[in-house]
Amino acid sequence: MIKKINLALFLLFSIVTIAQQSTSSPYSFYGIGDVRFKGTAENRLMGGVSVFPDSIHVNIQNPASYASLNMSTYTVGGSFNSTRLNSYYGNEKAQRSTLDYLAVGIPMKKMGFGFGLIPYSSVGYRIKNKDAQGVVNRYNASGGLNKVFLGFGYKVNPNFKVGADIHYNFGNVETIGIEKIPDVQLGTQEVNTSELSGVNINLSAMYQRKINAKIDVYGSLVYTPESNLSSKNTRVNSTVLYSEIFDPQNVDESAAIESRNTIKMPTKIAFGFGVGQSKKWMLGNELTFQQSSKFGNRYNDLVNVKYKNAFKYSIGGYYIPNYTSFSNYLKKITYRGGFRYEQTGMVIKNESINDYAFTAGLGLPLGGAFSNLNIGVEYGRRGTAKALLIEENYTNVVMSLSLNDRWFIKRKYD
Repeated sequence: MIKKINLALFLLFSIVTIAQQSTSSPYSFYGIGDVRFKGTAENRLMGGVSVFPDSIHVNIQNPASYASLNMSTYTVGGSFNSTRLNSYYGNEKAQRSTLDYLAVGIPMKKMGFGFGLIPYSSVGYRIKNKDAQGVVNRYNASGGLNKVFLGFGYKVNPNFKVGADIHYNFGNVETIGIEKIPDVQLGTQEVNTSELSGVNINLSAMYQRKINAKIDVYGSLVYTPESNLSSKNTRVNSTVLYSEIFDPQNVDESAAIESRNTIKMPTKIAFGFGVGQSKKWMLGNELTFQQSSKFGNRYNDLVNVKYKNAFKYSIGGYYIPNYTSFSNYLKKITYRGGFRYEQTGMVIKNESINDYAFTAGLGLPLGGAFSNLNIGVEYGRRGTAKALLIEENYTNVVMSLSLNDRWFIKRKYD
């Protein structure tokens, strides 16, 4: 058992040491960056559906689910991404690896609580463009927004649970733009840095009821009120000695220009419905609406981007042939799959940036315990090559480890 857990940990953490940059999307330039999936691998591999209560897995999308836990659970997840970027100017490939979340869930009779860390959004790209006149433009960026969260769930009765969590958001973003004109000795450089911070909450509920001896129906609701994210910005312009073979060297630097603005984190509400047989199969879908039209950028002088209200639809589920099987390991595996479609709400040059993906994966039991290793693949497309924009075709290899144990048990004998 220990050997299998050690092997699973090695496989998980090996994927996050392959690359240093957590996103390669040019769309991460806008807003707070490339917003990543807020949930565990188990939910992600079902298209993002989180309507099902689970007694051995943490569901960080819906804090009411903490009241369903029967065992203390520690979970960690990561992913490896390969993206092909298509545009009018040509094609490029990019790869990255990320640590997606760390979370702990602890049951306490009719209650449960959870806490952890989520890398929420990422900014990271390297773009170089040379036009017909020989003008070179380079754009680099790094950073992102992280969330530390604490959640609580309460079982009102056997069928109904409510919950809430609070998130502290923090992070830094740096973007660098360089322009070099032919026959001009020096280039120009602009460096923007933003320090982000803020707090938001989620309120949720889950409902479960049997309609006959085997079949259950499920319902879920998650509401996120509007919140503010403070952005402390610094802009520095300079002339640089530019070269293709080494980093630009500052020659003359202007005084830093500081500003502050508030980024609106929009109201979001998610409804879910599902049906299934406990520990056998489940199928669910989820609708998410977000008032992204109120969203803003880190800087207020961007004129080619606007926001409209966002929408996401997810459908997915799982199937377990026989979770109590002792003779056939394949029958104990959890088989997951799903699909999601998202209108992100971002509109660039009058083109809506949409995202869709298909998912599939396995939940592999570790030994005779409830712990498991979850692996799967997400294949999707985001953006468009119209209006000189970029279409991203991506493949994510997703992996997580969920370890379960009984904590806080009073010993009968010393």
